[in-house]
Amino acid sequence: MELLELMKYRRSIRRYTERQVPEEALLKVLEAGAYAPSAGGGQRTRFVACQNRTLNEALGKLNAACLDRSRLAGTFVSKEQPSIIDDPSIRSGFYGAPTVITIFGPKHFLYAGADAFCAAENMVLETTALGLSSCLLARAAETFSTPEGEAIRRQWEIPDTMEAQCFVILGYIDGEYPASKPRKAGRYQIVR
Repeated sequence: MELLELMKYRRSIRRYTERQVPEEALLKVLEAGAYAPSAGGGQRTRFVACQNRTLNEALGKLNAACLDRSRLAGTFVSKEQPSIIDDPSIRSGFYGAPTVITIFGPKHFLYAGADAFCAAENMVLETTALGLSSCLLARAAETFSTPEGEAIRRQWEIPDTMEAQCFVILGYIDGEYPASKPRKAGRYQIVR
């Protein structure tokens, strides 16, 4: 598949089977993240891929609890792949995904978020190319700022100088692959 076609095909998936992502595929996804652009070529991001269901469920609940509905730009995401924005009864921000990658970046570094999201985009594209499904998620700093999140960060031996920036959840889709949403007009222009 050509790159633009792959980008058009990719979807944010929030329903997963229990089938775990094979290590070979996971290593390719992590490698894709390592080849993302980074500010000044610094390669400062660090990735932790967790395939422990109990731990992922606990982190997913912390993540969902961090959602501040007063800061939303909309109230509907998807009928086919509902978000916790659509359905407040969803208790895990990780939607039962069997693999969760946390992307960390240096605290107080101006481009930590940009670097992390570049890595995450590479990861979700590689996930799609491998025939797997994924979703890029926010609220990482908030998730790890809780006492429970701090304990997990220390358990993973992530230094205090690093802060969680975002998550990539991945696995195998449970159900049908959703159709593309129509693109909004007027989102780009060319000035000459």
